[in-house]
Amino acid sequence: MTLTAPATDKTGTVPAAPPAPRKRATRLNTTHAGARTLISTVDLQRHRVRYFVVLGLTIAVFALVFLFPLYWMVTGAVKTPREFALNPPTFVPHSWHPENYATAWGNMRIAKYFTNTVLYALGGWLFSLIVDIGVAYALSKLRPVFGKIVLGAMLASLMLPATALLVPAYLTVTDVPIFGWNLLNTPWALWLPAAANAFNVYVLKRFFDQIPNDLLDAAAIDGAGRFRVLTSVVLPLSRPVLGVVSIFIIVALWKDFLWPLLVMPDPEKQTISVALARLANTSQVPPTDFMAGLVIASVPMIVIFLIFQRSIIGGLSAGSMKG
Repeated sequence: MTLTAPATDKTGTVPAAPPAPRKRATRLNTTHAGARTLISTVDLQRHRVRYFVVLGLTIAVFALVFLFPLYWMVTGAVKTPREFALNPPTFVPHSWHPENYATAWGNMRIAKYFTNTVLYALGGWLFSLIVDIGVAYALSKLRPVFGKIVLGAMLASLMLPATALLVPAYLTVTDVPIFGWNLLNTPWALWLPAAANAFNVYVLKRFFDQIPNDLLDAAAIDGAGRFRVLTSVVLPLSRPVLGVVSIFIIVALWKDFLWPLLVMPDPEKQTISVALARLANTSQVPPTDFMAGLVIASVPMIVIFLIFQRSIIGGLSAGSMKG
């Protein structure tokens, strides 16, 4: 077999190979290869105007459905009682009376009930976190003998309507088994049912399951006990989901109405939602002051949602995938 020498030009050098032909870039190459959307890029560019019109109308309808009650509540609080009772109602107040908020704050003793609700919410948040974290940690890492049965029974309770549990829960609170305590008109009547939340336990357990056992074994080799592993390893890694569960607990305690109405009959110890409903049935409170009280009671939860709305989705999805 003979070898053929490469062709040379007049100068005796080998000419460089011609560059490879470049492939034509397509429109699809401009998008991220791993991105997946409900509508393909080609269809989106073909029907761009129609797509954004439908999207804009959908967002506008949902915004109207959710924001109109808030608008009606805020504007109703600044009307006069006569204008508030007009039929048909006025969507834009003829005269604005923002002093109704200050009047409602003083006459309806909103500061008293507001303080009660804050104390109940903070105490219930702390007690619920202690109980739910302990249960989730035991089911996830300690693996008790009947852990799966306990978890299944807890999840089964989520299938029951909340109203079906009112009578058993009320009888339990009025006469605590074994101890025989009556917890009516005490914060424990709100805190104990709030701590028994299967959804929060499930969310925490799912997150704890994603924490590698190697970290826990390494801490145990260094001499850390079960409680030290929980406080020094598990909880620092669980800050996102702890924030989400905390928001769920506080919002649930703040906006709950039916259960505090049953277990807090003393007017001096009622939450703000129960107190406003009770005062609304009296002839001494104008409807505009009642609407102002509703606005004041709604502001803290609206602010919390606007601040932590991204953390809610991020905390629920954190730890959902390994890798």
